[in-house]
Amino acid sequence: MRILIADDESVSRRMLQALLGKWGYDVVSAEDGDSAWEKLKAPDAPRMALLDWMMPGQNGVDVCRALRKQRPEPYTYILLLTAKDAKDSVVEGLESGADDYLTKPFNPQELKARIRVGLRLLDLEDNLVQAREAMRFKATHDTLTGVWNRGAILETLDRETGRSRREGLSLGVLIADLDHFKSVNDTYGHLAGDAVLRQVTKRLQTDVRPYDAVGRYGGEEFLVLLPGCNSSDTREKAERLREAVFRESIQTPAGILKITMSIGAVSTADWPQDTSNQILQMADSALYRAKAEGRNRIVMAGAAEHEEAHLSSLELSSQGPQKD
Repeated sequence: MRILIADDESVSRRMLQALLGKWGYDVVSAEDGDSAWEKLKAPDAPRMALLDWMMPGQNGVDVCRALRKQRPEPYTYILLLTAKDAKDSVVEGLESGADDYLTKPFNPQELKARIRVGLRLLDLEDNLVQAREAMRFKATHDTLTGVWNRGAILETLDRETGRSRREGLSLGVLIADLDHFKSVNDTYGHLAGDAVLRQVTKRLQTDVRPYDAVGRYGGEEFLVLLPGCNSSDTREKAERLREAVFRESIQTPAGILKITMSIGAVSTADWPQDTSNQILQMADSALYRAKAEGRNRIVMAGAAEHEEAHLSSLELSSQGPQKD
């Protein structure tokens, strides 16, 4: 554990440094509040700080207030060291954001015990953060494949469509569907089907860029978002994904299976004013055509799919709000 010591008195600072070093802590020191604040803002900042109340520039209370206002993560535990023992001063220190305080001159064993309390609280904080992140991941990711779930990938589509329109960029949108997947489940069982979905997902993730997005759109359907891709780029990348699934058979508990994938593709550069729903409908219509034309192929949405998407939008708007 790294601990920051901030004290303008060199004797006090060296004494604290010697004590903490003896107890096995990695010590970082600062001679005033400004220097302490710079160290606490750094990406690799110590998780615990012992701040003297009275220092040149920013004092310990000022540093506490600044740090809590910024609220960086992970959390930093702050112990104020002060010669002030009046109740009003203690309240001021704690209300500034300090977690604890110790009055000078202090007993080394009391300091050691208070540091241990801080370490326990930091452990609790870390556990809570891990639990929160696990819940967030579960809420936004597909349990079987680990990619974005339907809700999360559709939110990403809305965001990326809006961004591409604002910045004059293009977004490639793919709906990829595994061919004859129902027969895999019916013939070989759901364990084989799950193995196919996991392997296909790995191949898709391997062949996209770090800033592309892959989500499970339906049972055997995937939605892939390709920022910055025009029509030619979108077709090329779609072909690469189709080939990644097709070129090697997939090992499942029921044996080796040959899987193919059909893809409906759209580039927003061709339809810059269309909404994310219209783009999605165009990709879906293009996928339907890829299936009708023999599967294991890519179809780029064209004028027919564009007209169909707009007619569908007009029909929905003319019907008005729908009742359950």
